[in-house]
Amino acid sequence: MTAVVLVMCVGSVRAANTTITAKLDSALLLMGNITALHLEIVQDKNAVGMLTVEKSDTLSAAIEIAQKSNPDTTDLGNGRIQINRDLILQSFDSGMYVIKPIGFVVGSDTFSTQQLTLKVIPVKVDSLKDIHDFKTVEVVPFKLFDWVPDFIADYWWIYLLVALLIAAALYYYLAWYKKGRKITLPGHKRLSPYDEAIQSLQRLKADNLWQNGREKEYFTALTDILRIYIDRRFLINAVEMTSTQIIDTLRKNEETRAVNEQLSMILEIADIVKFANVRPLADDNEMAFQRALNFVETTKPVEQPTENNKEETAK
Repeated sequence: MTAVVLVMCVGSVRAANTTITAKLDSALLLMGNITALHLEIVQDKNAVGMLTVEKSDTLSAAIEIAQKSNPDTTDLGNGRIQINRDLILQSFDSGMYVIKPIGFVVGSDTFSTQQLTLKVIPVKVDSLKDIHDFKTVEVVPFKLFDWVPDFIADYWWIYLLVALLIAAALYYYLAWYKKGRKITLPGHKRLSPYDEAIQSLQRLKADNLWQNGREKEYFTALTDILRIYIDRRFLINAVEMTSTQIIDTLRKNEETRAVNEQLSMILEIADIVKFANVRPLADDNEMAFQRALNFVETTKPVEQPTENNKEETAK
C-alpha cells in the first residue's frame, strides 16, 4: 500500500475588520465524487462584500464548483456578523491540486484565504478481456454413469445427501454468522441493535487497528458494524447493499435524514481506503469513528413507556 500523507490546510488572513477562513471536509476525494469547501467570513455588520468566485463555476481547470450554498449569517454582537458559505467541489481528473486563495472583496480591499491542497484519487476500471472465437466441436451424447466409478453410481444418493448437508451448513454460516446475525441460543436474549453496535464500536476502538497501520481492517470493521446496525435497526438489507444504495435508501428515512451526510462521509473515505490503497490522516480515522458513534446515538430508538410506567406516572 502506498502511503499518502496529506495535510488539510486552513487558510486565514486578517486585515482591517474582516476575516475569511477556508476549510475542506477532507483532503482526499474519489474522482467524480464531491466534497465541501467551507468558507467563514467575519466582518462589520454594515460592510458589503462579495467572493471573487461568486460568478465562477470552477476553481481551476481540474476542480469544478458543482454548487454554492446561500449565505448563512449569524449576529455576533458588537456590530459584528459571521457569514458561512459552502462551495461543493467536484473533479473528474486524478492528481494533486492546489486550490489558490479565494478572495473576498469589501470596497477597495480584498481579503484572501491561504491556498489549500486537494488529492483526487482515480477509480480503477478493469480492462476488457480479449474475446476469442471457439472452434466448432462435434456434440457427443453424454451419459453420466458411463463416466463415474461403480461405487459412486451404486450409492449416488448418499453422496448427494452429504453434499446437500454441506451446502446447507455453508449457506447457514455465510448468511448468518459471517454477516453478524449470530445464533441466539435458547434462554439467551440477543442485545438490541443499539447496544450491540455500541459494544462493537468499543471493541473496535480498543483494538487500535489504525494506530498499528491496519487502516483497511479498521474501516472494514467500522462499516460492517454500521451495516449490521442499519440492517437490524431499520430492517434494511444494508449488508448486501453498496455504499451509494445505503445512502439513497436512508435519505428517505426521517430518522436518519439529519445524520445521513455523516454516514456518507464515513462510507466514502472507507471506500477510498479499501479500494484505492490510500492511508488516511489520523484525524480522518478519529473523525470517522466519532461520526459512526454519533450516527448510532442519534438514531437510537426512543423507548416507549410501558403500562407499569404509565400507572406509576398517573399515581
